[in-house]
Amino acid sequence: MTVTAVTSAAASNAAANKTSLSSLNQGDFLKLMTTQMQQQDPFDPVDQKEMLAQMAQFSSLAGTTEMGETLKTISGQLDTLAEAQKSTADAVAALAASQTDKTA
Repeated sequence: MTVTAVTSAAASNAAANKTSLSSLNQGDFLKLMTTQMQQQDPFDPVDQKEMLAQMAQFSSLAGTTEMGETLKTISGQLDTLAEAQKSTADAVAALAASQTDKTA
């Protein structure tokens, strides 16, 4: 019985951690990197290759985030354009129908 309670508590903690990790953003990364630099030993600094790799990952994340926002904007504009085209097609159909009724 206790094992089940511990297991379910661990599962809920894992779910909470997954949610909190997915909500991290660029600001969180910068805070973490700044803290890391403040805490490092000046006589044994972080390997430059590792720091460059982290910066490359950050740049990639920033680019991916920006691309996602751009795609959302494009999607919204395409939805607006599709609605406008449908409205135009409906208006043309109504106009054609009214012209057909007048000639008949």
